[in-house]
Order: sequence, then structure tokens, then C-alpha cells
Amino acid sequence: MEKEKAKTSKSKKKKIIIAVVVIAAIAIVFISLLLWQNLTIKTSVYKLSKENLPEEFKGFKIAQISDLHNAEFGKDNSKLLDILKQNRPDIIVFTGDLVDSNHTNINISLSFAKEAVKIAPCYYVPGNHEAWLNKAKYDNLVSQLINSGVVVLDNKIVYLEKEGAKIMLAGLCDPDFTDADKIEQNGVLDKWLGEIVNDDSFTVLLSHRPEAFDIYADHGIDVVFCGHAHGGQFRLPFIGGLYAPNQGFFPKYDAGVYNKGNTSMVVSRGIGNSVIPIRVNNRPELVIAELC
Repeated sequence: MEKEKAKTSKSKKKKIIIAVVVIAAIAIVFISLLLWQNLTIKTSVYKLSKENLPEEFKGFKIAQISDLHNAEFGKDNSKLLDILKQNRPDIIVFTGDLVDSNHTNINISLSFAKEAVKIAPCYYVPGNHEAWLNKAKYDNLVSQLINSGVVVLDNKIVYLEKEGAKIMLAGLCDPDFTDADKIEQNGVLDKWLGEIVNDDSFTVLLSHRPEAFDIYADHGIDVVFCGHAHGGQFRLPFIGGLYAPNQGFFPKYDAGVYNKGNTSMVVSRGIGNSVIPIRVNNRPELVIAELC
């Protein structure tokens, strides 16, 4: 009888040990995968076919950096810069939240911008986190970006020229720079967009906010680059992002390319994190969009 009890007890201990080992192995795999997902950059390449694009701009490559949030990949963002160099973009666009208002360190963003302008001309629009900085910090950020050679498009336009042809590049400020509440913010963007885009040029728009897609389409914008949604932070298989700012749960515009009429909107999953420090099934993303 005693031998049977000892045998049963030994068998239970063995099963417990096996269960612990299996659970530990699963935990190690999960943690390793989670670290890999958060510490490696995915390059997403999109070809945007537009009938009204001037022939001279066929093949024009735009690299998009969004929601850096002070993140660093390699010393001084060397890994991110290397990926940019390898893709040889014609221009680089920053679509907001270069900094993070919760732990502000503009030096990381400025150091990155100073190197990025050596790769290609850079254009920037602010996001909500820049709007949440105090005025002195934001003014300092903008001043140093300009001194580094970055073009700041806060409710401004410029024309890009290539072999005699032109396209318009427009940029919207973030509505959090105003006192408008969430319901009124799309109206603010609508007003600003109507004021700055006033001809029939082929137009590329930089705006932090993807939730205003209908407004961009109503204004006949050809291509829009947005961020802000962080890919939904946690991405569920076959479903997509779980939650995005200003869109809530299961956001409509979380990542990828969306089309309405003649308007295409590219939504970057972004590079860094903010309030929620980790991503799940949602690697940091550098976007390369080729006009064709």
C-alpha cells in the first residue's frame, strides 16, 4: 500500500514538473516573440496608382515616419536610418508625434531628423503630443527642426517639382492645438483644409488624424498620409486593431491603405509607443509608398 502511494506521489510530482517546464517554455517563447515584435521594424511597401498623377512623378517614393514618440532603434536610431537609406526615398514625411508629451525628450527626435534630412528632403506636421507640449517646448522643437532643414507644414503647402511638373504637398496642424472638443475637431480640419488647398493640383496631404478620412475625400485630396492609430496597439488575427485614439474599440482606420472615390489614405502603425508601452502582433512600421 505504501509503495502504491509513493508511486502515485512520484507520478504526480513528475506531471507537475512537466507542466511547469511546458508553461515556462511557452512563457519564454511568448516573451521572446513579444520582444521581437516591439524591437524590430517592419517595412511596408505600397504602390499607389493614380491616373491624374503627372507622368514625371511616376515612381516617386515617399517614406513615412509616424508616431516616433522618442523611440530609438539602435544608437541614435541608426537602424531606422539604415532602413531609410536602403529604400532611397525621394522625400521623407513625418506625420506627427515625433515626441511624447508624457516623457518629453526632443533631443532624440531632433537627432533623428538631422540625419534623416541627409537622406532625402523631410516634411513634418505636428500631432496631438506636440499640441500637448507647453508652448515654449513646442516652439523650440519647431525652431530646431527648421534649423535642421526640415520643412514644417502646419496648415501650409509647398509644391514639389520634377522635370518641370509640379504636385502639391500640404500639411494640417493637429486639432488639439485648438480648444475644439472631439466632436468639433473634424470641423476644424475641414475648415483648415479648405483654406490651404485651393487649386486642382495633384495633392499629397500630411495629417496626423485618420478618423477624418471622409473630409479628406470630400476635398478631393489624392493621397493622404496619417498616423495616430498605432495600428490599434493590439492586433487580433482576422480582426485588426483593438483600440485607437479618437476611434475607440475596433477602429475603422488602423493600418494600411484605404480608398474612397479618388482619395487614397495611408495609415502608418507608427514606430513608438506612448501610454501603453507594448504592442502585440503589431510591429513598429516604416511605410514606403510609391506613386505610380
